[in-house]
Amino acid sequence: MATPLSASALLAALKAEGCQVVEYRDWRTHNRNHKGAWGPVHGVVIHHTVSSGEDSSVALCYDGHADLPGPLCHTVGGKSGKLYMVGHGRANHAGSGDGDVLQAVIDERALPADNEANTDGNARFYGIEIVNLGNGKDTYPAVQYDAAVRWAAAICRAHGWGAASVIGHKEWQPGKIDPAGPVEGRGDFSMDRFRADVGERLTHPASWSAGSSSTKPPAQEEDPMAGYSKADIGDAVIHRDNIPAPKSAPDKAKNTKWTLSSYVQSIYNTVVGLPGDVSALRKDVAALRADVAALKKES
Repeated sequence: MATPLSASALLAALKAEGCQVVEYRDWRTHNRNHKGAWGPVHGVVIHHTVSSGEDSSVALCYDGHADLPGPLCHTVGGKSGKLYMVGHGRANHAGSGDGDVLQAVIDERALPADNEANTDGNARFYGIEIVNLGNGKDTYPAVQYDAAVRWAAAICRAHGWGAASVIGHKEWQPGKIDPAGPVEGRGDFSMDRFRADVGERLTHPASWSAGSSSTKPPAQEEDPMAGYSKADIGDAVIHRDNIPAPKSAPDKAKNTKWTLSSYVQSIYNTVVGLPGDVSALRKDVAALRADVAALKKES
């Protein structure tokens, strides 16, 4: 059982995982909370859109349609690898599914067959719609698949869940087939393989850059070399591996050693993230000034 992440916490988790995130319109307050509960949450559900075109698919998932108002998910995964945030809160994505499946997700054990539709999934799951026609022929580019893996891993990492908290729509609601279709370089979309890929990411720091991602690396808050002398690192630098994990690494207890390339990547992440951090600080300062001016006016 977990309280849903705030919009800001969700965004931070995704960016830390290396996701290229696009904030679409008023996604932070766009939801169906007036129709039912949002939370406690237990996992994430993977869907495909049955549509083509990145912009039109994002608009569809935000607005919904006559029979099903939006948002139709929390995030849309474009073929470009971009992740579009379209809603935060209750969303019309999971519908009614099998309560036994939900219990298996909570227990993080093997899933039973989904043969009932007796439980409200919209209250219990985050959802991503990956842009794909779902006709068994439309391919998921590697960068799109990788972005979806990062999305799921980021949420699981933030809540302390394992990869068993990730399910496909076809494993939750009887009669559904999504996600389906060929994945570039991987064959048909397999949820077992997808969970394995999420699980692999969770064994590494969120900044782990292995795989097919072409997304912008996340910024780090701390110099990863801080606190270590040349004696600490020693010959490991020369051999490019076996370097002590930085003190800022969230899973340093499990991943005690890093490669040189990981350090270089983390330093690069820090540098490229500085302009965005400065811009955000300027906005915060401007907002504070406005608040102070308003208070002076009132007094």
